This record gives sequence, C-alpha cells and structure tokens, in this order.
Amino acid sequence: MDNTRTLKVGDIAPDFVLKDHHNHEFRLAEQKGKRVLLSLHPLAWTPVCGHQMKDLEANAAVLAGLNAIAVGVSVDSVASKHAWAKSIGVKTTPLLSDFWPHGQVAHALGLFREEEGFSERANVLIDENGRVAFIKIYAIPERPPLDEVIAFLKG
Repeated sequence: MDNTRTLKVGDIAPDFVLKDHHNHEFRLAEQKGKRVLLSLHPLAWTPVCGHQMKDLEANAAVLAGLNAIAVGVSVDSVASKHAWAKSIGVKTTPLLSDFWPHGQVAHALGLFREEEGFSERANVLIDENGRVAFIKIYAIPERPPLDEVIAFLKG
C-alpha cells in the first residue's frame, strides 16, 4: 500500500455517499456537527470483522452520548452486508458497502490494499467539522479496541 496517500490528522475527510445494509444512503456531509467513526474492516463473514462490528453496535449509546456515531465500511455488497448484519445481530449500526466503484472510499482515505482487493482494518474518526481527528491502522487479524476511540472522544 502507498502510505503517502493516507489521510493524516487535521486533513479534511473526503465526502462520500455509500449505501448501508438496509440500502439507505449514508452521506458523510450530512453528519456535520457530529463525530463519525469510520470503522473499516476487510471483509464481512470473518470472525474478527464480526466482533469489530458487534463492538460498534454494543457501544452505540456510549458513542451517541459523546456526540458520535459509528459506521462499518467494507468492500462487500449491500446484499452481503444485509445478510451478515442479520446473522451477527447488528440492527442499528450502519454497515456501509464500498462495493462499487470497488473500494472507492477506502481508496480516497488511502487505506485500500491493492494486492488483496480490500481495505486496511482501521478506525478513522472525523470531527464535527469534517476533519480527521484520529486514525489508526491495525493488523488484519487484530480486533480494534473500541475503548481507545471512546477514551479519545472523552478527551
């Protein structure tokens, strides 16, 4: 991966529109005034990714209390995300499909792994003004600790 493209803290996050697992559009620009956690995961239907998304779901109220929302992002199709969300019990956390153009948002963030065809496992926190406030890339087999994002949000 070409790390020189990866967004840095302080950069303006690129706006995007992706469909969630209910086929509803999610627009980053419409989230102004809220903090948005983009929790990128390589692929649905894998154990670590499932735990990562269930962590977002389990902490939705904590995040909301900190003026934040979390979304999961991967290159899987909307239909796949829908079935997967149902199977892992994710009901309210939007699971966004970066399917087509393939990995467009991951590319824009500089977090697409060309060789594998999916994104890095990463957490990218966008502040109320659309700037990157926190970014961390994790090893593919590593479950990102959501408590570090929550601690950052608590400031």
